Amino acid sequence: MYRAISTLKPTSAFRPLLHNPVTKNNKTHALLAARAQSTTAMPSAAPLHKLSDPAAGKLFEFQAQLPKLPVPTLSETLPKYLRTVEPLLSKEAYAQTKRVVEEFARSSQGQELQRRLEARAAEPGRPNWLEEWWNDLSYMGYRDPVVPYVSYFYAYKDDKLRRKATQRAAAIVRAAWEFRRQVASRELAPETTKAGALCSYSYNYMFNATRIPKRPSDIEATYDLATNEHIAVVRNNQFYALPLVHNGQLLSAAEIEAQLDRIVEQADSSAAVPVGVLTSDNRDLWSDNYRLLSEASPENAATLERLQSAAFLVCLDDARPVTREEYHRVFWHGNGRNRWFDKSLQFIVCDNGKAGFLGEHSSMDGTPTCRLNDYILDQTLHGKVDLGSSAVRSDLPAPEALRFVTPPTVVRAIEQAGQRFDKVVEQHQLRVLQYEGFGKDEIKRLGFSPDGFVQMAIQLGYFKLYGRSRATYEAAATRAFAHGRTETCRSVSSESVAFCEQFETAAASPEAKLAALQAAVKAHGAYAKMCSEGKGVDRHLLGLRLSLRPGEEKPKIFQDVAYTESSHWYLSTSQLSSEHFEGWGFSEVVPDGYGVAYTIRKDAVILHIAAMKNEFGLNSDHLAHYIKEAATEMRAVVLACKLKDAAAKPKL
Repeated sequence: MYRAISTLKPTSAFRPLLHNPVTKNNKTHALLAARAQSTTAMPSAAPLHKLSDPAAGKLFEFQAQLPKLPVPTLSETLPKYLRTVEPLLSKEAYAQTKRVVEEFARSSQGQELQRRLEARAAEPGRPNWLEEWWNDLSYMGYRDPVVPYVSYFYAYKDDKLRRKATQRAAAIVRAAWEFRRQVASRELAPETTKAGALCSYSYNYMFNATRIPKRPSDIEATYDLATNEHIAVVRNNQFYALPLVHNGQLLSAAEIEAQLDRIVEQADSSAAVPVGVLTSDNRDLWSDNYRLLSEASPENAATLERLQSAAFLVCLDDARPVTREEYHRVFWHGNGRNRWFDKSLQFIVCDNGKAGFLGEHSSMDGTPTCRLNDYILDQTLHGKVDLGSSAVRSDLPAPEALRFVTPPTVVRAIEQAGQRFDKVVEQHQLRVLQYEGFGKDEIKRLGFSPDGFVQMAIQLGYFKLYGRSRATYEAAATRAFAHGRTETCRSVSSESVAFCEQFETAAASPEAKLAALQAAVKAHGAYAKMCSEGKGVDRHLLGLRLSLRPGEEKPKIFQDVAYTESSHWYLSTSQLSSEHFEGWGFSEVVPDGYGVAYTIRKDAVILHIAAMKNEFGLNSDHLAHYIKEAATEMRAVVLACKLKDAAAKPKL
C-alpha cells in the first residue's frame, strides 16, 4: 500500500492568482474560489520516507542545517513591489497604487497579517511557512488537466549508439535504476551552489511515486522502494509490470531489451481500451472516474496498485517524430492514450529512437529531475552506463500484463475523456526556436549573464510584437531553504522597458543601446538573486493574503489593478539547461499569454514557445521570429561597440 500525505485546513477565503497553473476558464475559476473557501481538510507535503533524517546518508547530510524560508519585512517587500509594478502602469494608475500600498504599510491590518505570517513561520515543526499552501493551491487543488497545463518535459539528444527503440529504452532504464539505487541508499550527494547545499526533500517523491486524483484536492502517494522493484511499461495503450530483479540479480540491459521486445510484440498484436487517457482529464472528472474504474472490479484496484507502485513508467510509442515541433509535442502530451500522466517519472521512447521525459510537477520542480535526466544521458550517450551481461537468462518470467476490466460505463468515460483531451491539445500552438547565433559561451564572452541576456531577448521580442512590456514570470529556485521550491522573478523592470525602447528607437546609438542592455541585465540579475534568497515579493504577498481569516475584509492592495496586472503572466518563462537536451517545455499559464521554456547550451539557445489558439490572437511563430530578431540585434550591438572600443585603443 502507498503512504498518503497528511492534511491541513485552509486559513483564507481568497484564492491567489498563481504562476503555475492559472485557471483557463470561468467555470474552473468558480470551482477554485469555492475550493479556497471550503473548510474541508487539504493534503499537504509530509515526509513519505524517513529520508530527511540527517543521519540517513550523504543525500541529507546538510538537511538539518538548512535555514527556514524567511518572511521579509513589509518595509522590504512593499517598496520592492512598487518598483516592479511601476513599468507596467500608467502614471495615474501608479500614483493610485502607491497610495494603496503606503496605506497598507501603515495599517493595523497590514501589521497584523505580517505578525500572523511570522508566527506561522516560527511554529515548531513547520520547516517552511509556504509549503502546505503552495502545494495545495498551485498543484493538488488545481483542477484543470495536468497535461498540458502543469507537467513539463525534456527532449533528449539522439543516442548514436542505440538506434533501436527497445535497446535505447533498456539503457535508459539501467541508468535510471542506478540513480534510484543512489537515492535509496542515500549515497547520492546533495546538490550544492557557491552559497551552500540545496534541499533534498523532493527526492522523497522521485521514484515509486504517483499523484492520485481526489476531490477537492489530489493526494501524493509513494511506495516502498525496497519492496517495489518493478517498473511499468505501456505500449499501444496496454500496461505491463516488469520486475527488474530476478533471483536476486538486476536484469541486464540485454534482458530488459528482450523483455521490452516481448511487450511490443504482444501489445502490437492486440488492441485495448486506452484507460490511460483518463489521467489526462479535469481532476474532478478523473477523481470520479478513478472511483468508477476502481470499483468496476476488484482486479482493477489491484492493477492500479501495481501500476502506481512502479518505480517509473516507460512509454514505448509507435510515433516517429522528426521535426522539433513533432517530438516536442510527443513528449509534452503525445496522443494522451499511451501515458499515465499521474506518474512522477515517465520515460518516452519512440519507434525511431527519439526519446524524452515527462515529469509530474506537483511534488517536484525541475532541478532534481533535470539532474536525473542529465545523469541518464551522460551515462547512455557517452558509453558510461553499466549494461551488465550480454547474456539473457532463459528463465525470465514473461512481463505481467496489467489488464483493466472495462464495463460500458468505464468505456464511455474513457471515450469522453479522450474527446476532451483531443480538444485541449488542438487548442494549442507550438513553435520551437533553435537559435544558433550564440550560446552560453558566446554570451559570457560578450560580458553578460547567459540567463539575463536570454531573458532580455524574450523581452525585446515581445516588445517588437506587441509594442509594450507585460508582466513576466521567471522561476527562481529557493531550494537553499528547507523544503524550498520557487519564487517569482519578475523580469520586467524599469531598466528592461528602457532597454526595449532604446533598441526600437532608430536614432539611438549603439553605445546607448549597449548601456541600456547592460542596465537591464544587471537589474534582472539583482532581482533574481533576491528571489533565490527568499526576498522576492510574490510569495510574501501570497502569504499575507492567505493569512486573512474568513470574514475579514480584503485589503485594498489585493483589490488594486496593479496586483492583478502584475501577476497575470503574459510571459511565463523558465530555464533548465543541459548539453544533453534538445529543449524542454510546458504550457502557457493564462489564456492570453505564452509559455516560454528555454535551454541555454554552449553553442545554442532552444526555446519552446507555447500558446493557445483563441480569441486573443496569439502567435507563437511570430513571437519566435521577433525573439530571433532581437537576439541577433543585441549581439550585433555588443560586437559593434567592442570593435569600436578596440579600434580606439592606441596601437603599440
